Amino acid sequence: MPLRPSNLPRHELIGLEVEVLDSRDPGLRGLRGRVVDETKNMLKIRAGAKVKSIPKSIVYLKFVLPGGEEVRIEGKRLVARPEDRVRKA
Repeated sequence: MPLRPSNLPRHELIGLEVEVLDSRDPGLRGLRGRVVDETKNMLKIRAGAKVKSIPKSIVYLKFVLPGGEEVRIEGKRLVARPEDRVRKA
């Protein structure tokens, strides 16, 4: 199944460019980089030379798909083990 804005939550996020548009933690707002790892509750983003851990449940994100399309999504929709989230129908 090709990666589209409508099915982003069911796909692998590692490797995608991401930006934190809003967060309950003001220090995370505006953070951008590439997703390098993912757990049930966290995204790890390489921002410059550092890797930052971002809690999924408190952020609103913008992903850039390989074709250049932008997808805005509430992080709460991504809270699940990656292997379980990808299998959801």
